[in-house]
Amino acid sequence: MTSETPGSLKPMNSSSSSKLSSSQAVSENFLKALDFAARKHRDQRRKDPEQTPYINHPIAVAHILWIEAGVSDEAVLMAALLHDTVEDTETTFEEIEQQFGQSVKEIVAEVTDDKSLPKAVRKQQQIDHAASLSDRAKLIKLADKTANLRNVAVSPPDGWSVTRIDDYVEWGKAVIDQIRGTHAKLESLFDQAYAQGKQATKT
Repeated sequence: MTSETPGSLKPMNSSSSSKLSSSQAVSENFLKALDFAARKHRDQRRKDPEQTPYINHPIAVAHILWIEAGVSDEAVLMAALLHDTVEDTETTFEEIEQQFGQSVKEIVAEVTDDKSLPKAVRKQQQIDHAASLSDRAKLIKLADKTANLRNVAVSPPDGWSVTRIDDYVEWGKAVIDQIRGTHAKLESLFDQAYAQGKQATKT
């Protein structure tokens, strides 16, 4: 557990199924999750040429879910903000559960790769395990891959060849193809991002 963790956060009820509407002010729990993620990712940058702040990515994932696809499950939206904290920072699952409850922790755990494994193994596991994810985790997987393909289409990491971009785009599709039928709007958004990514390899 890192020292910047706010000690005053209260965990969300683990059985909560709170809904948010796109017209209402954000909930207290959602804002706490955003603050937590921003603190955890504060020194990280994306691999794009602009080195944009890493927190932009989880915010984009939450935006896709809530604003673009109409997903209002508060636990899903909070987990979207937190989905890379354990994988890419020193955050623990215990910390997530303490601050935000069991439901959010379980969703984050489902979409967290084991960084002790080789990258190729982790990528194959995402394909192999996608179909067995919970419905909530599948929503985040769809939004996460959509956000990543949008980014790689317009601002790929420095040094990526066209072949590497294409391989990444096709890998994203291989993962999402395992969870088709989860959410029509999110799948449509992913397909648009996939087409955008493929177009980027032809320019």
